[in-house]
Amino acid sequence: MKARDIAVVGAGMAAARFAERYHAFGGTDRVTLYGAEARAPYNRVLLADVLTGRYDAEAIALPVGGAELRLGREAVAVDLDARTLTLADGRREAWDALVLATGANPVLPPIRGLRRPDAARLRDGVHALRTLADCARLAEDAGTARRAVVVGGGVLGVSAARALAARGLAVEIVHQGPHLIERQLDAGAAAVLRGVLRRLGVEAYVGNRARAVVDTGGTHRCAVELANGHRLGTDLVVIACGVRPRTALARTAGLDVRAGIVVDDTLAASAPHVYAIGDCTEHRGAVHGLSGPAWEQADVLAARLSGADSGALYHGSRPPARLSAGPLEYASFGEVHLDAEGLAADPELDVLRLTDATRGTYKKLVLRGERLVGAILLGDLDTVGELTLAYQRDAPMPDRPLHLLTPYGAIR
Repeated sequence: MKARDIAVVGAGMAAARFAERYHAFGGTDRVTLYGAEARAPYNRVLLADVLTGRYDAEAIALPVGGAELRLGREAVAVDLDARTLTLADGRREAWDALVLATGANPVLPPIRGLRRPDAARLRDGVHALRTLADCARLAEDAGTARRAVVVGGGVLGVSAARALAARGLAVEIVHQGPHLIERQLDAGAAAVLRGVLRRLGVEAYVGNRARAVVDTGGTHRCAVELANGHRLGTDLVVIACGVRPRTALARTAGLDVRAGIVVDDTLAASAPHVYAIGDCTEHRGAVHGLSGPAWEQADVLAARLSGADSGALYHGSRPPARLSAGPLEYASFGEVHLDAEGLAADPELDVLRLTDATRGTYKKLVLRGERLVGAILLGDLDTVGELTLAYQRDAPMPDRPLHLLTPYGAIR
């Protein structure tokens, strides 16, 4: 039987995982990855470690099995009827099956002075951190800088701040939320994290909004002006305000797009022979934006299209949110933001906590009856594997669950 052409738009983590697993499953069709970047696929989760010098660019490369790479070949249009891709250089490529793995773009907030006067690019000294090229530019700038301001205190912002501090810069985080990484950590964990960051040379200002990047004409290149008028002098600025699914190609082609490209349990989009995986997708109303779900989706689609398991389905993900960056490490999953009112409304809920601010550790379990429904581990991940497994299996807990917060009581 004639081999089909499977075109994958994107050459990021989800695309690489799909290509590698497709061939590992014994798939025989031709798989081609079309990437806008000139670099082969790499693990962008490790960009902060490239910034610190822990890894070089080659060390974070990802395998793609037997797929063909078309790098620096951005797809700019999709014709669903003719089943063709139009590339930025004008070439048209035919496909029998199309996998959209277009990823996400960094969110650039409405901060005055963020861009150059022509609005085409960020001003000198202002950086996003999404690609290896971004990382290289930031590293070059950091080599002559003494101070940095990171706008955004989510996981990317905290990772970038830690990396810059490791390079010897004094770093300040400006975060509009009530505490750092508020989507994944509760206030107690965030307070411990803030203390750890302070010891690393990073100060955090939460509940503050950056409204402008302004010239100072003084010691520093510029300043970040806060909503209250206070200015933080700095040599460079990193914008880390999250990402947004990259859906313009799919939307223009006429596919169903909401927050992301809408897919069903087979990862199929709203047109025949078209699929989507990774950060660009929306499944059952959820846009994950994490590497774990992206790889789970890639695995399911690879199993289906290779024929290894044509009935494989993606039912959603319950992954732990996790950061492991030198002295900063945490894992969080499930219901972790319950307040006193929420606890009172559910008499079966119990919360167990162990906090050691001196050592920079915070551990929290949330249980409903005998089952684990949420957990935070900060600074000590010895039992994260066992707790994650218990959460995903929805299995009953031992009689003395407090022991699960120490390696001696881990599930066997």
